[in-house]
Amino acid sequence: MKTPSQHPRYAVTVDLLVFAPSEHGPALLCIQRANPPFQSCWAFPGGFLDPDEDLADAAVRELKEETGVEIAPGDLIQLGAFGRPGRDPRGQTITVAFIALLAEMPQAIAGDDATRAIFWPVDGLLTGHTPITLAFDHEEILRCAISRVGDLDPQSVQARSDSGEA
Repeated sequence: MKTPSQHPRYAVTVDLLVFAPSEHGPALLCIQRANPPFQSCWAFPGGFLDPDEDLADAAVRELKEETGVEIAPGDLIQLGAFGRPGRDPRGQTITVAFIALLAEMPQAIAGDDATRAIFWPVDGLLTGHTPITLAFDHEEILRCAISRVGDLDPQSVQARSDSGEA
């Protein structure tokens, strides 16, 4: 039987899918990456877990660092873990994705390793009618989030979250 130290170690990241209403329907907060991999491409706010850091706390920290948007860990819905080999060219990386559904669109200001932070219409991201392509496996994660929360209505998602259904 292997001991924990005999198993390979993997990097753990968090990603946030922050949705807010817009005049074009639900919008998703994305950042333009300042650094490789996928430099200048668009992605969800997120990053690596710090030692001794809770997943939700890491998500809140990364969101604030990269976009200036502040939320509480209790505002997050854990979507799932994504770890397909090859999803990150730096090596085997497992991300835990969280959803935040905001009642109104906050001002996002790029910071840390993001050069821009913008809310993009979800419909455009899913149909290719935006001038961006999502990095990593973020389109797959977005599709998973949409299938989980359905219509992206803040009240219905909050009700499902409170009941454990989201």
